[in-house]
Amino acid sequence: MSEVLKYFDIKHKSADGKARTGTLHLPHGDVRTPVFMPVGTNATVKAIPKDFLEEIDFDIILANTYHLFLRPGADLIAEAGGLHGFSQWKKNFLTDSGGFQVFSLSKLRKITEEGVRFQSHIDGSYHMFTPENVVQTQTKFNSDIQMQLDVCSGWGVERREAERALKITSDWLLRARKEWEIQREKGYKGLLFPIVQGNFFEDLRQKSAEFVSSMEWAGIAIGGLSVGEPPAEFKRFLNYTVPFLPEDKPKYVMGIGTPEYILDAVEAGIDMFDCVLPTRNARNGSYFTRQGMLSIKQERWIHDFGPVDPECDCKVCRTYSKSYLRHLFKEQEILSSILASYHNLYFLNKMLKEIRIAIDEDRFQQYKTDFLDKFHEGV
Repeated sequence: MSEVLKYFDIKHKSADGKARTGTLHLPHGDVRTPVFMPVGTNATVKAIPKDFLEEIDFDIILANTYHLFLRPGADLIAEAGGLHGFSQWKKNFLTDSGGFQVFSLSKLRKITEEGVRFQSHIDGSYHMFTPENVVQTQTKFNSDIQMQLDVCSGWGVERREAERALKITSDWLLRARKEWEIQREKGYKGLLFPIVQGNFFEDLRQKSAEFVSSMEWAGIAIGGLSVGEPPAEFKRFLNYTVPFLPEDKPKYVMGIGTPEYILDAVEAGIDMFDCVLPTRNARNGSYFTRQGMLSIKQERWIHDFGPVDPECDCKVCRTYSKSYLRHLFKEQEILSSILASYHNLYFLNKMLKEIRIAIDEDRFQQYKTDFLDKFHEGV
């Protein structure tokens, strides 16, 4: 049985486009797709206890290899029983490779063919990430899905830089796969996903996608998007890249978390996505609603005793008023971050449930149009 049949089943392909529903079979339970995955950088989704994640009905969350490697360290996490034992989140973890920090902390690192030498943002100490030891670290985490170490290049870089980043990423993939196979022989059950790069050059995107597709994987990630490019370029390069990837593998676009980007991704045939945006926005007092983003700090809510979103049935909207939530935010109460984060994650997860139903009923395009028309009305 091939890996894709073993780990991913397509349930339904939409009659009105490329959108599809499916099930990803992972060591800590099945994941319904399309799926939004909350980001838990330090083995915790900020301001959200794991009980709330279970209550909202998430199947998988992310954790960050770079940050957890620095503190508390992979050996301690392994001693605690991996990320699941350490955090007590018993469903699935996807861990990134630290590759995005190669991009975002560019002043603190040096990339060579061997790996990435970086300086800790915590204490200034120096460390080396290689494709091999990043796999070893994620194995200690007992990640259900781990990502290869890659080089992500930003919007607007010259072709030469994009070519070098792609060559290194491709070379590192082969090394990561070899180490992952060693770890699997030792009993590790988690999957390894490769990452398509190529920046915003069509031929490089095609080259990367075809290289990745020449090997057997349980799933494939598309990286290097949502890195500062205009939304139209995101959509164009996403739709350009997907046809070069096997249709029957789950596809993961890294780092998107707005309804617009999620709907565009699902439309293109993407199954998985993640982003810090819902919880980061929440901590800044920004709530998702059916009619767009609502800023709770505005004075117009002082005497408004209605819910943030009358169409939302989460416990925040059932219980608290905009007036009270504004008060919590203005007073910088910790509860403000907790309640706003809960609501935003509930909102997106409910949206994904609706998307899956719409796909199964062959009405995804109508759902997308109706959702965005209302979302863009504004609060």
